[in-house]
Amino acid sequence: MAELQSLLESLRLVPDGAGRYRAANAEGTNSVVFGGQLLAQSIVAALASHDGKRLKTLHTVFARAAVPQHGLTIDVEEMHRGRAFASATVTISQDDRMCTRSLVLLTSDDEEVIRHADPAPPTSVPDPDASDEGWIVRVVDDVDLRDPQAVGPADLGVWTRFVGAPDDPTVDTALVAYATDPFLIGTAMRPHRGVGQSMAHVTLSTGVISHTFTLHEPIRAGEWFLLSHHSPYAGHGRSYGRGDVFQRGRLVGSFVQDSMIRPMGGGRL
Repeated sequence: MAELQSLLESLRLVPDGAGRYRAANAEGTNSVVFGGQLLAQSIVAALASHDGKRLKTLHTVFARAAVPQHGLTIDVEEMHRGRAFASATVTISQDDRMCTRSLVLLTSDDEEVIRHADPAPPTSVPDPDASDEGWIVRVVDDVDLRDPQAVGPADLGVWTRFVGAPDDPTVDTALVAYATDPFLIGTAMRPHRGVGQSMAHVTLSTGVISHTFTLHEPIRAGEWFLLSHHSPYAGHGRSYGRGDVFQRGRLVGSFVQDSMIRPMGGGRL
């Protein structure tokens, strides 16, 4: 994954005409651009012209992979702008080839009529470490998603934070969306002996097809937050997973992901 400073640089979008931006890729990616970066950039682009609103829901379809050697073009088409809500489509392309298209719903807060939220799972916040810097990840119970022989339930808890993240609500939201992307495929693999993330792009072809992130409450990316993952279904070369985001014991976000897990080259496992 990218270093934090490089990731923050990729979120500094350069205006290039009405509703259009140029963006660089974070360094440290492999043969394709990490999908979480594209989620984060889509959020920043959608919020760029909407002061006073925050993200409610981002739904992104991944059409093609982007490569790190070329920059990105981001086009924002406004659908609606109102007092309480706004909406837009955000399309990220590379060399005139569409990579992602997102539907983005923005919101401002209204007077509450009801309130409830699921409680956080029973797990303790990791101890602070003076050596921590950048994006820090602590997997609950030290689960190893890469080991094909490590079998467990289709559940995974991940504590994470971005040490040194700026105090900026838009950047906070973008970084948290980034962090929701990478763990649900591995969560779906957990119950199946002989299948692990170390096989991805080697004997297994894996990738995110669509991702939805909903923000319930403001969140600070620089403080510990818990990603609680569960995969209720996998089959037909696809997996489905969902998760919740907790901070300081409160439910602050939720996410859903459809992914591909199939034999590399159409062969049999």
